[in-house]
Amino acid sequence: MAHVLEILEERGFVEAKTHERELYDWLGSGQRTCYVGFDPTAPSLHIGHLIPVMALAHMQRCGHRPIALVGGGTGLVGDPSGKTEMRQILTAETVRANADAIKAQLARFICFDEDRALLRNNADWLVSLGYIEFLRDIGRHFSVNRMIKAESYRMRLDSDEGLSFIEFNYMLLQAYDFLELFRRCDCRLQMGGSDQWGNIVAGIELVRKVCQQQAFGITFQLITTASGAKMGKTAAGAVWLDADRTSPYEYYQYWVNSADADVARFLALYTFLPMDEIRQVAELRDADLNLAKTVLAFETTQIVHGRQAAVEAMKAARRMFGARPVPADLMPSSTVPRHDGGQREEDVVPCTELEVDLVAEGLPLFKLLQATGLSASGGAARRLISQGGAYVNGQRVDSPQRVVTMDDFGNDGLLLRAGKKHFHRVRLKKTQGHAKED
Repeated sequence: MAHVLEILEERGFVEAKTHERELYDWLGSGQRTCYVGFDPTAPSLHIGHLIPVMALAHMQRCGHRPIALVGGGTGLVGDPSGKTEMRQILTAETVRANADAIKAQLARFICFDEDRALLRNNADWLVSLGYIEFLRDIGRHFSVNRMIKAESYRMRLDSDEGLSFIEFNYMLLQAYDFLELFRRCDCRLQMGGSDQWGNIVAGIELVRKVCQQQAFGITFQLITTASGAKMGKTAAGAVWLDADRTSPYEYYQYWVNSADADVARFLALYTFLPMDEIRQVAELRDADLNLAKTVLAFETTQIVHGRQAAVEAMKAARRMFGARPVPADLMPSSTVPRHDGGQREEDVVPCTELEVDLVAEGLPLFKLLQATGLSASGGAARRLISQGGAYVNGQRVDSPQRVVTMDDFGNDGLLLRAGKKHFHRVRLKKTQGHAKED
């Protein structure tokens, strides 16, 4: 079996690691336990979380035992790392609800059967922690002089808002998490984003001082697109793993619209396809590279939403844009459908239903573009129309004064398009007393 550290480095995950030689030997000498923490600040993970999640999955595939630590306790405080202002303080009820939702999402990537992976919530040991006991037993191991030199704290200290005392404690709490997981699960490796380096090192030091044992850390690169944009950010906001927030079709479209320069890199990071096959993608151009984007979109959507949702999203995209079948020799390990079986699938393009009364007397197109999320505001919608980027049923709209009427709706509703690749279907609700005549 390949060494997991070599896999993570070859696929582009690793930015930094502690005790490199010792870490390599430790991971290569039997089943080991590692963890990543996820603060439940929202009821869903998003694409920005995928790097640590995929790293945990690779750990398990190489025979190790991952722990996904949900921060039900630290989520009540807020991590200042990478933030220029204080996070919103969440209620305990909100944190618990978010933690439950995140647990279900993590199970799509990691198998928790028979303790092959563990789910833990740091609320189990943090919420009931005695403050005086914590200061005496844990706080005495930390130097304030060293803490304020950490990048995450220094950024906040230099900001107008400054650093609150509650956030200053976050490093101690995360270090204590590492100590607890070491004691409870013999976990000696913590992984996280590059902004977590200071917190991870603090945990390693705490394990060493309290237990006289060696622990390790790995941080992951901050992934940006070829244009320099943060992964998972679009004009409409974050790309979520929750299907109710980002539909499987929209999720698929995010990946299929990847820049040419990103395709091979994203295949390495966000799929499990073999690197020998991925390296060949670097030689592809134009239409052949677009087929590789199809594989990328299908594989990533399948991991998050399941095969059926990925197939439906792929077929919907083909109906919209057309596409050549993916040839058998292009990344043959992929389970992407390689021919169109001629089956008719229900359209999974995002859809909105409108009351007939809203359209009966005419509805300004710019308002409809805003209501469906194709434009962020009425002003943005007007600019889209003026620039020739708005389409109704495949026809470009010339005037910002364009009004949508009942005549625009066929048996399958009305199809809006913004730019080349963003579609939204609008249907009319069937109400008594109104009917669309054929």
